[in-house]
Amino acid sequence: MKFSLTSTDEITSARTGILETDNGSVETPVFMPVGTIGAVKTFAPHELEGLGARIILGNTYHLYLRPGTDVIHQAGGLRKFNNWSKPIITDSGGFQVFSLGRLNKITDDGVEFQSHLDGSRHTMTPEISMEIQRNLGADIIMAFDECPPGNADKESIKSAVVHTAKWMKRCKVYLDENPPLYNCEQTLFPIIQGAVDEDFRKISADELIPYSSCGMAIGGLAVGEEKNAMFDTIEHCDSFLPKDQPRYLMGVGRPSDLINAVSRGMDMFDCVMPTRNGRNGQIFSDLGVININNEKYKKDFSPIDENNPHAFGRIFSKAYLRHLFNINEILGLRIASTLNLSYYLDLMATMRQKIQAGDFSTWSKSWFRSMEDKKGM
Repeated sequence: MKFSLTSTDEITSARTGILETDNGSVETPVFMPVGTIGAVKTFAPHELEGLGARIILGNTYHLYLRPGTDVIHQAGGLRKFNNWSKPIITDSGGFQVFSLGRLNKITDDGVEFQSHLDGSRHTMTPEISMEIQRNLGADIIMAFDECPPGNADKESIKSAVVHTAKWMKRCKVYLDENPPLYNCEQTLFPIIQGAVDEDFRKISADELIPYSSCGMAIGGLAVGEEKNAMFDTIEHCDSFLPKDQPRYLMGVGRPSDLINAVSRGMDMFDCVMPTRNGRNGQIFSDLGVININNEKYKKDFSPIDENNPHAFGRIFSKAYLRHLFNINEILGLRIASTLNLSYYLDLMATMRQKIQAGDFSTWSKSWFRSMEDKKGM
């Protein structure tokens, strides 16, 4: 895989680039729709491509449990299984395993966890995570890491940093001994940990940078910490992460979070928010968040969002969309999710354009002024 910087902002750390994989190129900064169990909910692959998506994310933990790695391997990998021809990134399963909390047991070897589906016991180690991701066949795979909660104490944060470094080494050994499948080269991203502790973040990065060939991730944020502390941590990481490699900020976030993170040098993002919030009747727009279930929209026959690039925003009214949600019609979920993903992907395209034109700083300040009283953005 190859990453090339194409432009940088003179005032902020924002930059644009091109990520080249065996299955296509991706312009950065980029938002990656989350296809947890092999599908971005309610979307067919061609619909995602039509919205401007060029890379999607699959979830190692969930795909391991259902339908099972063996099924996907027999299909020829995740790309053949779900008919998505462009690049794919898979997480390591670490976040999902650790988010189970009381259902897991962490050891130096890995994690013993209980399935959220049927209560069965499983073990996830660095080697098993790599084996699963080899069989999924993603272009970008994530190292197995330990993700502490946002309120973790210092000892827990230190333990996570130590485990993450040790497990990174084991991931590398496994990959060196087991070549990729399906004629698709795979690039491994280390994940730095350390919560919002600046010293631990630097220690984690120093230990993991030697394993990074073309990309690193920042994990363990947006897990309950205070928002300003999150941005301070991102800014701190920008100061020492390799400038010539893409930076992936995992699990973030709201539109405002994306702009703040891009200005701090981040390149890649994923989050369930646009689709999950859409399925709950919350639509992101330039006018703020539209909570379509509100009574005030019952007789509002104005377009949902005329400024959204997708036609759904113009051809359907707020009253109609509210009606669809009220009767639990799946079309309502599709409309709302489509508008949200369209908004996110268009926002990223706008940021790339503004960075390349040298207007990113001015534009971002204007965007935040326009959203000062818009909660949820």
